[in-house]
Formats: sequence, structure tokens, C-alpha cells
Amino acid sequence: MMFCLNTIFWTLAIYGLFQIFKNIININTYTKFKSEGIYLIIAVKNQEDKIEGFLRSILFKIIYGREENVKNIIVTDLGSTDCTREITKRLCKEYECLKETNWKECKEIIDNVNQS
Repeated sequence: MMFCLNTIFWTLAIYGLFQIFKNIININTYTKFKSEGIYLIIAVKNQEDKIEGFLRSILFKIIYGREENVKNIIVTDLGSTDCTREITKRLCKEYECLKETNWKECKEIIDNVNQS
């Protein structure tokens, strides 16, 4: 009986360790803001009630490998008068692949990519 419990325990421990390593590798691989790749540009205005949940759901898909092609997310604020920009700035500190800009900075990014 004790052998069975030890076997189950060690199997679960090894599986958990494997999952931790897998998550660390996925986070390091898929969340770096890279100069090349597919950019997802999200334009927002006055969406403080919805923006955090929306961005976290997209980030979850990217971090855990469901959207392998998207590596860079740019949230462009179109002049919000609520707390949308503060929320996106806070999320940018948490996730390296997320960048917050205003529409002028976004245009400069697009222009620089087009010139390359």
C-alpha cells in the first residue's frame, strides 16, 4: 500500500516539475517583444471596464502557446478620457510582449517597419 502511494506521489511530483519547466520555457520563448514577427495592434478608446480582461485572455493564449505566431501586442490608445491608458500601462509592466502607445507612436512604429 505504501509503495503505491509513493509511486503516485513521485509520478505527480515529476509531472508537476515537468509542467513548471514547460511553462518557464513557453514564457521565455513567447513573451519577448521582438523586432520581427507578427504584430497585433489593438486600438482602444474608453474601455476601462473591458480592456484588462480582453488583454489577459489574449496574453493567456500567447503565453501558453495557442497563438504561436503572434509575439508582439501593441495597445494603441485613441485618446481615452477614462482609466484605459493606466490599465494598459500597468499590464505592460507585467508582460514584456505588451507595449502601450498613443496613436502617433503607433504610426511611427508602422512607418519604421514599412521602411525596413
